[in-house]
Parts: sequence; C-alpha cells; structure tokens
Amino acid sequence: MSDIWIMRIGHRPERDKRVTTHVALSSRALGAKGIYVDTYDEVLEQNIRSVAERFGGDYSIKTGVRWQDAVRGFQGKVVHLTMYGERVDEALPKIPRDEDIMIIVGAEKVPPEVYQRADFNVSVGNQPHSEIAALAIFLDRFTEGKALYSDRHGKLTVVPNERGKTVVENP
Repeated sequence: MSDIWIMRIGHRPERDKRVTTHVALSSRALGAKGIYVDTYDEVLEQNIRSVAERFGGDYSIKTGVRWQDAVRGFQGKVVHLTMYGERVDEALPKIPRDEDIMIIVGAEKVPPEVYQRADFNVSVGNQPHSEIAALAIFLDRFTEGKALYSDRHGKLTVVPNERGKTVVENP
C-alpha cells in the first residue's frame, strides 16, 4: 500500500481545534502518513507530534499549508470526501492502491475548485455527519482494516483486553 496523506481545509483554531485534532488522530490510527492543515496552528502541531512520539509511527503534521499548493505538488491521486460524491462502495475499486493518495477533508463549505481538482469525489453516506466519521470509514475500508492494531513501536503500547486499561511502557 502506498502512502496516504490528509489535507484539512477550513480549520479555524478557535472553533475547530478538537475536530481537527480528531481528524489527525483518526487518520494516524487508520494508516495515514501525515496531515496538512490550511491554517497555521502551533498548538495542534505540538499535540499531534506528542501523540506520534509517545505511541510511535511515522506520522507528520504541517499547518499553514494552502490546499492549492499541497495538491499542486502532490504526486498521486486526490480523493475529496463529500456528501455529494460517488458512493464509497462504488468509488473504492477505482482508487489505485499502488499510488499515493491525498484525502481532502473540509471543515466548512469547500471551494468548487476542490471538486474539480479531485480525481475522486467520494461520499460516505448521504446524510449530514461528521468529517471524522467519513474519514474513519473511508480509511478503514481503503486499508481493509490493516492499520487498526498495527504496532507502531512507540514509547507506549495499549494492549486491548476485555476489561481494564493496559498500557505498557516499551524499553
């Protein structure tokens, strides 16, 4: 599987900090390589880097990146998650697994140019819902769930169990 990148459009630090944090955390947990965010947000960068450092994995974040610049320089396919796109089950077989992909996730109404620039406009359901949910469903299906329990070799490992919370410090 090639690399998966996220482009978050419309981040408003005073309003969207938790949502954008969860977009980043979900994408990291479900196999993405990193995230670009259009608005500069040093606190968001520090928080996500801290999680990656503690729990491992090769995940990067860069804020203050214009979506046009990120897409223009991207060598791969661009997937835009939107309620108005092709159904996820119909779109998935068409999206190559041997090329890098960039998934565009909007926080608010995205410019029409995003729809035109995207190689794939993909809907995850046709009802209003969270962009976090759409991203998680898309990534889980795209990666066939392979990232869910992969070991990222961090300082900490969460050990799933039926009851209790087990976190192991790694040597």
